[in-house]
Amino acid sequence: MRDLQLTQVAGARKSPPAMISAGEEDADDMKEDVRLLDSYESLGDNDNSHRIVIEEDGFKRIQVRVTGMTCAACSNSVESALKSVNGVFRASVALLQNKADVVFDPALVKVKRFLAPTFSFLNTLRKFDFEILGLHFLNTFLAMGGGLDDDIKNAIEDAGFEAEILSEPIKLKTKPNGTLLGQFTIGGMTCAACVNSVEGILRDLPGVKRAVVALATSLGEVEYDPIVISKDDIVNAIEDAGFDASLVQSSQHDKIVLGVAGIFSEVDVQLLEGILSMLKGVRQFRYHWISSELEVLFDPEVLGSRSLVDGVEGGSNGKFKLHPINPYSRMTSKDVGETAVMFRLFISSVFLSIPIFFMRVICPYVPLLSSLLLWRCGPFLMGDWLKWALVSVVQFVIGKRFYVAAGRALRNGSTNMDVLVALGTSASYFYSVCALLYGAVTGFWSPTYFETSSMLITFVLLGKYLECLAKGKTSDAIKKLVELAPATALLVVKDKGGRCVGEREIDSLLIQPNDTLKVLPGTKVSADGVVVWGSSYINESMVTGESAPVLKEVSSSVIGGTMNLHGALHMKATKVGSDAVLSQIISLVETAQMSKAPIQKFADYVASIFVPIVVGLSLVTFFSWYISGILGAYPEEWLPENGTYFVFSLMFSISVVVIACPCALGLATPTAVMVATGVGANNGVLIKGGEALERAQKIKYVIFDKTGTLTQGKASVTDAKVFTGMGRGEFLRWVASAEASSEHPLAKAIVEYARHFHFFDEPSATSQTPSRESTISGWLLDASDFLALPGRGVKCFVDGKQVLVGNRKLMTESGIAIPDQVEHFVVELEESAKTGVLVAFDDTIIGVLGIADPLKREAAVVIEGLLKMGVKPVMVTGDNWRTARAVAKEVGIQDVRAEVMPAGKADVIRSFQKDGSIVSMVGDGINDSPALAAADIGMAIGAGTDIAIEAADYVLMRNNLEDVITAIDLSRKTFTRIRLNYIFAMAYNVIAIPIAAGALFPSLGIMLPPWVAGACMALSSVSVVCSSLLLRRYRKPRLTTILEITAE
Repeated sequence: MRDLQLTQVAGARKSPPAMISAGEEDADDMKEDVRLLDSYESLGDNDNSHRIVIEEDGFKRIQVRVTGMTCAACSNSVESALKSVNGVFRASVALLQNKADVVFDPALVKVKRFLAPTFSFLNTLRKFDFEILGLHFLNTFLAMGGGLDDDIKNAIEDAGFEAEILSEPIKLKTKPNGTLLGQFTIGGMTCAACVNSVEGILRDLPGVKRAVVALATSLGEVEYDPIVISKDDIVNAIEDAGFDASLVQSSQHDKIVLGVAGIFSEVDVQLLEGILSMLKGVRQFRYHWISSELEVLFDPEVLGSRSLVDGVEGGSNGKFKLHPINPYSRMTSKDVGETAVMFRLFISSVFLSIPIFFMRVICPYVPLLSSLLLWRCGPFLMGDWLKWALVSVVQFVIGKRFYVAAGRALRNGSTNMDVLVALGTSASYFYSVCALLYGAVTGFWSPTYFETSSMLITFVLLGKYLECLAKGKTSDAIKKLVELAPATALLVVKDKGGRCVGEREIDSLLIQPNDTLKVLPGTKVSADGVVVWGSSYINESMVTGESAPVLKEVSSSVIGGTMNLHGALHMKATKVGSDAVLSQIISLVETAQMSKAPIQKFADYVASIFVPIVVGLSLVTFFSWYISGILGAYPEEWLPENGTYFVFSLMFSISVVVIACPCALGLATPTAVMVATGVGANNGVLIKGGEALERAQKIKYVIFDKTGTLTQGKASVTDAKVFTGMGRGEFLRWVASAEASSEHPLAKAIVEYARHFHFFDEPSATSQTPSRESTISGWLLDASDFLALPGRGVKCFVDGKQVLVGNRKLMTESGIAIPDQVEHFVVELEESAKTGVLVAFDDTIIGVLGIADPLKREAAVVIEGLLKMGVKPVMVTGDNWRTARAVAKEVGIQDVRAEVMPAGKADVIRSFQKDGSIVSMVGDGINDSPALAAADIGMAIGAGTDIAIEAADYVLMRNNLEDVITAIDLSRKTFTRIRLNYIFAMAYNVIAIPIAAGALFPSLGIMLPPWVAGACMALSSVSVVCSSLLLRRYRKPRLTTILEITAE
């Protein structure tokens, strides 16, 4: 089973351009000439070779990194700017990769190629913070001398973006060389404006390559160069902007956070520090008194995490007990803490606001209480003193967070919901204070509105508390995935000779590679690894979604977090920590939840202008009512008792400020994307981000690979016909001898068939199951000069005879004629949806093998379901036309493209994309990587781990085509929900603001008091989150109901 790599960076859809050997191809790709490097060269945006390349017809190519692009309009403007440069033949800009690919005529544009090594050297020095005068000189020289570097940079910079010529080859990695990926919790964000502010601050930091902030999770993901900037610098920058920040985890593999029990005094801390200082390999450590957590940086080449814990516990003679802390558990505890803080603030505000509400509404009707409140105490009544005191606590103690957040936003040049709340409550509070003081001085007592301020803050806090609860529910998928991992593992202790001498229970976070672990029946597998002893059935449904238990025997791969059902197993851990499948699934879901769908750009834009517009509308409302009143446009009877035009207008103005809600708009998309990605993960569909989720709803064509996608990928020989006098057993022996050195699925099927045939002829050989080595040495002939020809077959010499095994193309290229009877037999096989493999000895065809790959049971129903959904299925395969048509007819596909090379599949996809259609490619992710990358939506389908993840946008963990329907259906339902959220959020503001401004007061007498407006505002954001949470009820279509789905 291959390694599962679920790493993703910033929405970039890349797949490694690895050369595939013949043995790694699919069965239907026997005809294919596999040249993935060529296909990546043609894709442009997937080619990360940044040296200047000589192209045909004297043209040259260079690539440029462009920063500052945010949308398609940006990439279009960059593309236009590049094409306007004299001598540029072609320019294409990849928005997601922030890269431009430029082909130019060197006869018209001189390229300073000899400067590239100098640039490279000086840029290397710059990474280490050297002051580089030479680079400044070089830039000055280029500015004087012109050249392509200067032309292109100027063109892009004139368009308003930053540019950097990429003149060095960069190796394809998941992250640029030397960078770390850090995840930070960010407290104090309230809306999309806060997110934009934090992202802007982070992106401006030197050494930060990328920064993404998610409001729904209060998390920020920062890719940074640790040589230039440290995690503490990043935390300080966030805190300087007025937000709370702390590092959750990073991609550093030499850091561990441990909970420590047994420390009661400073002497204990000194003892702990002394033990750590003596441990070889410990670089740095820090103990936190408040949380009792020990943070240790260590060299993993010298010291393992378990050795570290054992060293500290042993060095203290058992006084200290250490246990590793799961970073996801720390995040969960912080979420719970934030919810608890919000609840305490809300309860405190309620406790203080209820007396104010009673004094205003109920006390006037209770004579004893009324007389007490009307008792004059100094310049004010007792009731006024009480209201002022209680509201001051609510306004400036409980409501302090709103002032802090508003000040932070204004300091950063942005505005958010906290600005509106602070404005509205401050206007009400300070007006009431001024009214009291004015009354004390002049004797003219105007009504006060202290209860407006306190009730407003109370309802906003209620909304925030409910929002915290609801947002916590959106991340349930992550919590469930984290809970899959077992807390402990049973380590098999061995002596130096490798003999088992005992067992020891350890924390599962302390498992190290090559540890031998014991898995008891009814317990979970502790880590990814390989079975070394025993056999059992394991339920992998929690990870792969495959419901049927899977038999695991010696050499079988197992996945951490899956459930062992029956027998005991000994396994060797191969992947632990962040490399484990479960950790990578969690990481992928997290990354997807943090990503922004393109539709969210609308909300971000609205959020950036929302608060200034609302404040403007509030002022317009105030002056409209105030001036109209002074001019006598409405009667004085409309005024409240003892009220003035000023107070009357002010109440409308405050209502406008507090009823407007940018939060609902900001939460409409991210909450729905969070829930959808979590629901997808629970159903075995991993989505790489909001952009992929958004595009999938518009899919018009789904292109299927044949082998391993529509078929089961389990090739087996069904026919073997010899056209000469050679015996079948001898024929199969020669063919198997030629194919034994190949790892191709067809080769394995042929060798397996021949082996079974050989053992059937010789019963004595079946007395025990032979190993591959003993089998080959026992009955196969020696093959020499073996050559695998991708897309054709194999060629070698066996006992001095040349043996060719492959398709028609191999025979034709070798000058071997195909007799009519052989051709007729091959045609019969192909019309039966089988692949015909021809065998030739010394330039003569002597036999044919027929190989079948049965269709998946659900294939035909899924194809029909896609047609019902308005999606057109297409099959693209490297197999011959007859076999392809036979398979397509069986599943119901009308559009077939056969005899297509791997690179050609990408060209087929681009042909469908010409009219702007959204095209999805479903493949097994091995030879289909170029096509998966070229498609708008790449879906890698596989049995959990046997998939190439990097090129795909969707990973279908089960080897089941029903999940293609699930992926499209979930995307459609998610964006239906997002549209409803936007409609509600927009409709709320469009309807609520005019009502708050008093639009209905003249005709219907409807006036919203500010505290009612605050309640409406608080509940609007909660309702949007709850709307998104309805997606948790999503159930994927079952096989029997797929045909009932219809196109929208």
